[in-house]
Amino acid sequence: MFDADQIQQLKQLIGDQVEAGRAELDKLVGQARAMSGGVKVIRPRAATSVALMASDGGNNKVAFNPFYLQVVRVVDSSGKELCLEVVSPLSDIGELSRRQFHEGGEPRTALGRLMKGLGVETLRDLSPMMSGDSPSWVQVFRDLCEWATLYDLICYRDYAVDTLIVRDGLLRSKIFAKDYFVRMGEQMFEAIERVYKHDRRKIWLVGLAKKTQVLEYYRLAISLSGVFDNGAPCFAKVPMSMLDKVYKWEEYTRDLDDKSTAEDPKFNFGRMYFVRFGPYSGDPIWTVDIMSRQDKDAQAIFGYLQADAVVGFPVPLYPNCIQQADNFSRVADLDIDIVEDYLVDAVRDQVGKDKASVIDALRLASDVAARRYE
Repeated sequence: MFDADQIQQLKQLIGDQVEAGRAELDKLVGQARAMSGGVKVIRPRAATSVALMASDGGNNKVAFNPFYLQVVRVVDSSGKELCLEVVSPLSDIGELSRRQFHEGGEPRTALGRLMKGLGVETLRDLSPMMSGDSPSWVQVFRDLCEWATLYDLICYRDYAVDTLIVRDGLLRSKIFAKDYFVRMGEQMFEAIERVYKHDRRKIWLVGLAKKTQVLEYYRLAISLSGVFDNGAPCFAKVPMSMLDKVYKWEEYTRDLDDKSTAEDPKFNFGRMYFVRFGPYSGDPIWTVDIMSRQDKDAQAIFGYLQADAVVGFPVPLYPNCIQQADNFSRVADLDIDIVEDYLVDAVRDQVGKDKASVIDALRLASDVAARRYE
């Protein structure tokens, strides 16, 4: 522990560093104040909302070394299962690619339909991270399944009413090869336009993130500037100057229509906003991406989101549709126990009856240790 002299010295050193950074804080506050002219009050509306979410990777890993499984499950806010896969770092990625299609070549899964729509035949072509060089490809596969389900939901689903589709996460990604990500976004927007033309139904797509680098970096400056202190739910577009300050990779921030460099944007099809769904200065601020082509509908979109957020539970003033999708998609407790049992049974079958007792003994030993330190 620090003694009294050390604590005093530490206090002085910290104070010196904060004083040295005061000029930087003043700049950030100035940037935050510059948003004030673009802050708009949200006018609440009512709409049907659908949310997508892949279960958290920390909840659906099952291991009985050297066997490790990743359960990929995507569920919407009504509880309908849209995708279910089980993969392992030992899985054959080529075979996994073929599994997305029927024998005749027609897609059998949402991921297969996305691959066909983009004109790719293998997962390695879709994402350079699906090479198998690192075991982390199973997480990339999970993300690809979530994007594919979102694509499928927009391009191949009929809607009886105007619908707001909410993704847990921004409309940005660096896992796709070439320009496939923005091409996917353009195909989704074309489908949205087609639905409106034929059925006069509006579909909106947004992505909402609980935490982002830009919001964390500017959170103090936003609070000090009082830019959102207007006593009402509100939103403001995040200026490019803020994005450039935080994100060093411009491909992640540049808009679809940005032709300022020789290479076209390829990892983003969203416009970023800061949004507060509550009326008070202490209410949480979230980061939201609206599909770039739908930016003109920002007021309507945030009105629908705000109506859903005020009934959010257990997280207050956070869209309830995302929280419902999270609850339905979670692979935990009894579900994870079932998966573990199936994994152990499969290992027991592989080693044969003569060695089955060894597997049982290892499982029992690990269970006892786990309960001892819970």
